[in-house]
Amino acid sequence: MKNRYRLIQRGSRGGAFYCVDTLTGKRTSLGDVDRDAAEQIALARNQALRQSALNLQIARAYLAGSDSGVATRTWGMALECLIATKRGVTQERWRRAARERALGPLLPRIIMETRAEELLAVLRHGGVSTNAHLRKLHNFCLGMTWLPWPLVPKPLWPPIQHRERRAVTADEHRRILERERVPERRAFYELCWHLGGSQSDVARLDARDVDWKRGVVSFFRAKTGTPQIVRMGGGLAAVLRSLPAEGPLFPALAAKNERQRAALFQAICRRLKITGISLHSYRYAWAERAKAAGYPERFAQEALGHNSKAVHRAYARHAEVLLPPLEEYEARAKVVVAFPLPAAAAPLPEGARGTDAPTAGLPVAQEAPRSR
Repeated sequence: MKNRYRLIQRGSRGGAFYCVDTLTGKRTSLGDVDRDAAEQIALARNQALRQSALNLQIARAYLAGSDSGVATRTWGMALECLIATKRGVTQERWRRAARERALGPLLPRIIMETRAEELLAVLRHGGVSTNAHLRKLHNFCLGMTWLPWPLVPKPLWPPIQHRERRAVTADEHRRILERERVPERRAFYELCWHLGGSQSDVARLDARDVDWKRGVVSFFRAKTGTPQIVRMGGGLAAVLRSLPAEGPLFPALAAKNERQRAALFQAICRRLKITGISLHSYRYAWAERAKAAGYPERFAQEALGHNSKAVHRAYARHAEVLLPPLEEYEARAKVVVAFPLPAAAAPLPEGARGTDAPTAGLPVAQEAPRSR
């Protein structure tokens, strides 16, 4: 192995010794030392580097006994394996993430030769999406034992700071409906308001998903595959009656992808000068309306398809809830309903005890003798 550090002496600097890194070209002064000490310092640096590389080669040889791909597996290969486990729109989202510019330098790197500084450099040059997807890719490699230990410990990962998101207000929803001239899109926004579903789930609704006998709308979430069964209210039923009785409820919107539907929504928001919302904001609006109305959290969580209470509460965190005064609950607790108890039976006279008495035939309890 070629030495990385070499020793030079500058006569113009009073014969001072310098250690030169041949990889970076950086020179480091060794201070006021003689030649023997300077040679020892350069030798120590080369031995430390050689030992580190030797340790890596030894570890790679041991790991290759159980995993033949440890010496050639790159982050790009791991990312392809991770994408293969996804499906539908989630897989498409991961494929877009794989094309991010910030991830480019990392993908050809061999996983076992990667240093923590390289991951942190990717995070510095990327955004929220890079942070989220790289964290999941790192954990995927740990779970597959392609990484023997975490490169970046969990507490040291930079926190994911999402852009502030808000819900569609009732006034904004009314203005959007008034401005939208296409009946299909107007009905689509109304169903988003009533169901709180994702734009893909609502756009792909079919007439067969509407059960008029039971009065419910049922569909499977594209993201998780879990069923959603929602009972119709008056407003939801009125919108559904205006839609086709057979086939897709939104034929034109179902043929478009997420970006195209989002672009149509943003176009009408720009005309109305409404900022800070997207089609996903209808889910925030449904969660906030449910919380403000006192809708049970477990029902709201099921309606939105949230498996985690923390996620659901994040959606509804901006809801304004009018809390009733404590006095009302205290007054309600003081109201006690009294039920009349049956009157105690009068004792029978001494001579009335006989065979016809209620206690006839029952054993008579005797007093236990007192212990001395």
